[in-house]
Amino acid sequence: MNCSISGEVPEEPVVSKKSGLLYEKRLIERHISDYGKCPVTGEPLTMDDIVPVKTGKIVKPRSLTAASIPGMLGMFQNEWDALMLSNFALEQQLHTARQELSHALYQHDAACRVIARLKKERDEARSLLAQAERQAPLPATAVTANVSALTNGKREDVDMGPGAKRMRPGISDSIIAELTECNAALSQQRKKRQIPPTLAPIDALERYTQLSSHPLHKTNKPGITSIDINLSKDIVATGGIDSSAVLFDRTSGEILSTLSGHSKKVTSVKFVAQNDAFLSGSADKTVRIWQGSEDGKYDCRHILKDHTAEVQAVTVHATNNYFVTASLDTTWCFYDLSSGICLTQVEDPSNSMGYTSAAFHPDGLILGTGTTEATVRIWDVKSRGNVANFDGHTGAVTAISFSENGYFLATAAHDGVKLWDLRKLKNFRSFELYDQDTPTNSVDFDHSGTYLAIAGSDIRVYQVGSVKADWNCIKTLPDLSGTGRATCVKFGPDARYLAVGSMDRNLRIFGLPEDDPSTES
Repeated sequence: MNCSISGEVPEEPVVSKKSGLLYEKRLIERHISDYGKCPVTGEPLTMDDIVPVKTGKIVKPRSLTAASIPGMLGMFQNEWDALMLSNFALEQQLHTARQELSHALYQHDAACRVIARLKKERDEARSLLAQAERQAPLPATAVTANVSALTNGKREDVDMGPGAKRMRPGISDSIIAELTECNAALSQQRKKRQIPPTLAPIDALERYTQLSSHPLHKTNKPGITSIDINLSKDIVATGGIDSSAVLFDRTSGEILSTLSGHSKKVTSVKFVAQNDAFLSGSADKTVRIWQGSEDGKYDCRHILKDHTAEVQAVTVHATNNYFVTASLDTTWCFYDLSSGICLTQVEDPSNSMGYTSAAFHPDGLILGTGTTEATVRIWDVKSRGNVANFDGHTGAVTAISFSENGYFLATAAHDGVKLWDLRKLKNFRSFELYDQDTPTNSVDFDHSGTYLAIAGSDIRVYQVGSVKADWNCIKTLPDLSGTGRATCVKFGPDARYLAVGSMDRNLRIFGLPEDDPSTES
């Protein structure tokens, strides 16, 4: 008689009172302790239901397969085959378990995102309801005079209906005095300006190569549209087509914060050198002011809704107290940073061109804007008057950059890059770098005004010359994204590296390997 579990002749046979089946005692004891039921019938079973069977001492006959070497080899082969089949079954079970775990984690992540979106929509609905309740009893004149309200600490514009004109406080005499004083101080410093000894030399830029690539944005909506760098902290900010802005610590190689809130692509990002503030403009027609905290997180302090079309550019004044936004709605707005109030919104009735780029002159009293119809417009900030226009480009002006020397302006458009002399208000040099189907997307002078970077189908770095002297191309870096389109470029501190964004989701850092913080011990 054989054991019902092992199929072998039992050494200590026992029989079940309930089923009458024979078992090896040690096997049935372990099974009962683990499961508490009969292994064959599945009935509840305890050791009290087991009766020992008395038998004579049995000497197990020697297996025929173990009586010869070929038989033993065959037995070993069978055991090996059984082991391999068991291992294969275990691997299949592991693979199935991993797939189920991955699916469960994906469902959990999707549920968390849905919950977060619903909470956000709920909070926005509550804010709008509270805002409507506060303003319902106000007369129409009061609503017109007060164009903004505070909702949960965030400034949101009051919807005044189509065609309604917003009343702006204007740029006061005290603000103009502040801008003029800043201009005088910076102009005086510029006369004594010297190239810093820590600036990367030309031979270093000639040896630049890609140091790292960081996937910061979502894979389903790839593309980096804007880059800015906090030079004092070496933090890189990127704006993406996925509607988010990402703050990246280049030294540690970690993402500090991902700022979500815009409903469409982020078109422009800017650091404010003081107060740990950050600005983002978007195609959703809004600008957001973010405030950093000690724990490294950023909270949205104001949502600005003064534009009626895509916001294409944000630029910060040298005082770090004011900033300007430019939009496709043919206006640019001058804001107070601390309150988020639009002091003035400038619109030229004779102009039907939307703005695609904007930048403050280093001294702060001149504003440059690029338009959809290839014109560069220069503004006097104090009078808000258009003092000069530069024509000659083909296509929209995609980027503007003033040199730190104060009298060079670089502009990028579909036909390449043009350099302008602000003293004589004329174009003195043009770079036609790419074919007709490849626009130039970005230009950037380094902080010393020694180098100029250009981004299109590749990235090129020029040594800044003069009106008559040549501007030599000292390095050409390929666009490693595979998209053939580098969208933005920015010099790091002392031109020690270049941060490049493309139409994939990766931020790429170009520099010298010895300057790569990830290789430092």
